Amino acid sequence: MIDATKLPEYPFTPNFADINGHRLAWLDEGPKDAPVLVMAHGNPSWSYLFRNLVQRLRDRFRCIVPDHLGCGFSDKPQDAPPDTPYRLATHIANLEALLTCLGITRCGLLVHDWGGGIGMGWAVRHPECVTALVACNTAAFRSENMPKRIALARIPLFGALTVQGLNAFAGLATKMAVQKPLRPEIAAAFLAPYDSWQNRIATLRFVQDVPMSPAHPSWDTLVEVENGLVKLADKPLLLCWGGADFCFGRDFYEEWQRRFPQAEAHWFPEAGHYLFEDAAAEIFPLIDTFLSRHLLEAS
Repeated sequence: MIDATKLPEYPFTPNFADINGHRLAWLDEGPKDAPVLVMAHGNPSWSYLFRNLVQRLRDRFRCIVPDHLGCGFSDKPQDAPPDTPYRLATHIANLEALLTCLGITRCGLLVHDWGGGIGMGWAVRHPECVTALVACNTAAFRSENMPKRIALARIPLFGALTVQGLNAFAGLATKMAVQKPLRPEIAAAFLAPYDSWQNRIATLRFVQDVPMSPAHPSWDTLVEVENGLVKLADKPLLLCWGGADFCFGRDFYEEWQRRFPQAEAHWFPEAGHYLFEDAAAEIFPLIDTFLSRHLLEAS
C-alpha cells in the first residue's frame, strides 16, 4: 500500500468506496458547495498527475480526482482475458457510479490521455451535467495512429514481460513523457503504485484495451463515445497540448479543433505528454481563467 504521507507534493488523503465490486480511490479536495471539477487521468499515470493543479484550484473548486481501477490507490484486481475489469466500458461505468454516489449533477471535466475516452464516455451519457471541458493530450475517438512503442507493448508475452515484469511502460514514461527531466523523487512517486508484477496489471491492460479494429472488445464503446461527442458540441472547451508528445500528436489536437471549432486552443511546442510537468507555469493560469469564467461565473 502506498503511503500518501511520503509522496512529494501530494498533501492529500484519498477517499475510498466500493464501486461495482472493487475499492475505488479518489481525491475530494475543496469546499463541498463549490463548483465541481472532475479530472480523469490516463495510463500509466494516476491522480498524482494532477497534484499541483488541485492545490492551485481547491480554494475555489471542489476537485474530484479518481484513480481508475488498477491505478494509484485503487484496487488492482488480477484477471484473465476476456473477463477483464479493465475494459473502457468498465472504467466509464466506474466513473459514472462514483459521480452518482457523490451526487454530482453539474461539473467541469478535465481529461488527459486515455482519461479522454473514460471521461468523455461519462460526459456523452450525461451532457446535461457538463458545464465546461478541458482536454489535454488525449482522444475520445478512433485513430489509425499507434506509436510503435505502444504497439510493441501489445505483443503477446513480450508485452507482459516488459510492461508487467520490467515496468517498462510506466518507467519509460517518467523519461519519455517529459521534456524537462523529473526530479528523482517525483519520478518515483509516479511509479509508486506500480511496484510489482501484480500491481502493474492495469498498465498492461490499458495498452491492450486500445481498440484498433472492429473486432476489438472496446471498439463499439469507443465508437459510442465518438458519436456522442456531438452532444457536447455547445460546451466550452479548452485545449492545452504538449507539442512534443510522442503519442497524442498534432493530428489529435487538430481533430479536437475540427469537432469543436469554438474551442480555445493552446499549443506548447516544448512540452511533452506530461505537459503539467513541463509547462505548468504557462498552462495552469489558462485553466484557472477558463474555469473561473465557465464554472465560477455560471454557478
